Amino acid sequence: MKKKAEWPRKLRSQEWYGGTSRDVIYHRGWMKNQGYPHDLFDGRPVIGILNTWSDMTPCNGHLRELAEKVKAGVWEAGGFPMEVPVFSASENTFRPTAMMYRNLAALAVEEAIRGQPMDGCVLLVGCDKTTPSLLMGAASVDLPSIVVTGGPMLNGYFRGERVGSGTHLWKFSEMVKAGEMTQAEFLEAEASMSRSSGTCNTMGTASTMASMAEALGMALSGNAAIPGVDSRRKVMAQLTGRRIVQMVKDDLTPSDIMTKQAFENAIRTNAAIGGSTNAVIHLLAMAGRVGIDLTLDDWDRCGRDVPTIVNLMPSGKYLMEEFFYAGGLPVVLKRLGEAGLLHKDAVTVSGETIWDEVKDVVNWNEDVILPAEKALTQSGGIVVVRGNLAPKGAVLKPSAASPHLLTHRGRAVVFEDIDDYKAKINDDNLDIDETCVMVMKNCGPKGYPGMAEVGNMGLPPKVLKKGITDMVRISDARMSGTAYGTVVLHTSPEAAVGGPLAVVRNGDMIELDVPNRRLHLDISDEELASRLAAWEPHHDLPTSGYAWLHQQHVQGADTGADLDFLKGCRGNAVGKDSH
Repeated sequence: MKKKAEWPRKLRSQEWYGGTSRDVIYHRGWMKNQGYPHDLFDGRPVIGILNTWSDMTPCNGHLRELAEKVKAGVWEAGGFPMEVPVFSASENTFRPTAMMYRNLAALAVEEAIRGQPMDGCVLLVGCDKTTPSLLMGAASVDLPSIVVTGGPMLNGYFRGERVGSGTHLWKFSEMVKAGEMTQAEFLEAEASMSRSSGTCNTMGTASTMASMAEALGMALSGNAAIPGVDSRRKVMAQLTGRRIVQMVKDDLTPSDIMTKQAFENAIRTNAAIGGSTNAVIHLLAMAGRVGIDLTLDDWDRCGRDVPTIVNLMPSGKYLMEEFFYAGGLPVVLKRLGEAGLLHKDAVTVSGETIWDEVKDVVNWNEDVILPAEKALTQSGGIVVVRGNLAPKGAVLKPSAASPHLLTHRGRAVVFEDIDDYKAKINDDNLDIDETCVMVMKNCGPKGYPGMAEVGNMGLPPKVLKKGITDMVRISDARMSGTAYGTVVLHTSPEAAVGGPLAVVRNGDMIELDVPNRRLHLDISDEELASRLAAWEPHHDLPTSGYAWLHQQHVQGADTGADLDFLKGCRGNAVGKDSH
């Protein structure tokens, strides 16, 4: 474990606020127009509370209240809190997709930290992309940082049925198309889906990334599952404010915590909780920011033999509220440790090891956090498949898939992009049945642009009316963490750069073999080479603004879809004690 830094010592913020020079008086004097007494600038830790609150990010709509609790904790511990609004990439609002703006948000956060007099940071996050973007930015600067999330919403209920945000949106939508639910009933159900402040109440991407932050050691133990409106969420925020002050004194930084062992802990945790496929792309990007060599092979290696023991939607039947009451993520981490699947000596933001934090916790509901022998699937995690259709890999979430489709060969029905899909999918003349493989192109990081959550293509009504609820679907897109089905995602290289997905034709036979990690287009090598040689891009390219910058510099999904000039830039031009 890293040796604690000496205290007291001169902190970075004193380059702005310490002394009597003209420049210092300029910085300090302007701050005093807020009514701060002179002795607050005496060298105590200045803590930036990076807040992703926004009226247009409903998942984070309550973070201003939590920020006040963080401030209280910072004051109590002898620090100087300053709330800083940062870019908030809302999954609910941003078009074409919040994913396109994750890297922009990370860049903005990095420069907000780098350019201002902060000694440590509290990352106040919630909605899907806010957690990875703030962790990416903080990791690049490598000042002491800690995560506190806004927490999930309370359970939804509709006509006596437990309703999961997102998961039931997809379910009810398919029921409407199948004639099993009226549009009026769908509108009635809408009011039950989001009935309190907080993020998705399923094990969607927001809850997954909150769990990843905790499993990485970047949040206090127990942070991930506390509901957003529970008073204990406020307590967690206040304790986080206290803790960051000591982290600054100890000089405990993201690079001390986010090690290869920590990432392996997170991958195994994702398998155990039935976490979102989006965790793959975010953890790869975060690892790149701290210079950790993390690959898709690590995902398959670490997650392959981990059973999914958290019985939550979309893989199971419960929601985050029950997960919290059962004991939350600490129980899962304890189970992993007992099974020899946890690096127990990984250090966390608490200064303790992850095992010391969880070894004495109790599981209060074994129907929510299952015994290993009753797991939803014995081989959970994220499956990485490869083959001539995905030379650099594609991913699938087995806990949300149909077992009978994990080995499947079918005829391709091709959609050139999302607009082509929307134009054709409801046509009863579409030549498709449940044995087919739905293929969608040009929805990857460069192609959409941004890689939207459209990979869980809704099935055609003619198939749904037969009572069929799942088919094999393949794309270079992502899907919501709240979604389910036998969906192959993140196919790399993507179609927009001339990957093999780009040349799949209607009628081609495709083989998915999950047990053997294989995704194969059944044409000859010569035919594939001929098609690729003749391929030309057909989609419009952005000509200005961030969309152009993103399209020019975004990397593939297989490495995290970060911008090529940001990966591996940790600590660039940053001295912790210099301005």
